[in-house]
Amino acid sequence: MRAFETRLVEAKVWTAQEHSGPSEKVRKGAREMILFLDFDGVLHPDAVYLEKRGPVLRAPGELFMWAGLLEDALAPHPDLKIVLSTSWVRFRSFSRTRKALPSRLQSRVIGATWHSRTDPVEWRELSRYQQIRRYLSRTSPTEWLALDDDDEAWGENDRYRLILTDPSQGIGKQDTLTDFREKLASCK
Repeated sequence: MRAFETRLVEAKVWTAQEHSGPSEKVRKGAREMILFLDFDGVLHPDAVYLEKRGPVLRAPGELFMWAGLLEDALAPHPDLKIVLSTSWVRFRSFSRTRKALPSRLQSRVIGATWHSRTDPVEWRELSRYQQIRRYLSRTSPTEWLALDDDDEAWGENDRYRLILTDPSQGIGKQDTLTDFREKLASCK
């Protein structure tokens, strides 16, 4: 997250856009499983730079190169919903960020931790975990997990919910994918 933001500032080509997606709210009392999903360092290596033509991966591979692995892992869990916890939403908009995903993942997305009404200065000071907790304070999912390469200031009580990825291997690393599948299965 922070590396992507730094690269965006260095490139001086980004603009913050409005969140134009569906409501972030999850129905109170609904039995719901949520996955908080980061992109960089999870679905592709964390070497993404935003240029005028859009995000560019400056590492071997391609953007969303491991998205198929996520689709396969989620297949046995048709009711699982995704909340985007990637900095892409802040810099590219909710709608454009969701559309970057393969269609089977797009259909699961119900919101994002970032919203256009969020104070960007305050937001930069929050850890990814604090951003997720802020989202959760407005909702009540039955279960939740987070796929992220950032474990800064992660709360000990919720650490078991984090599937921490290696920034250069994401969920392409077999041990990480196995851990994710096991945690998904234990949430049924």
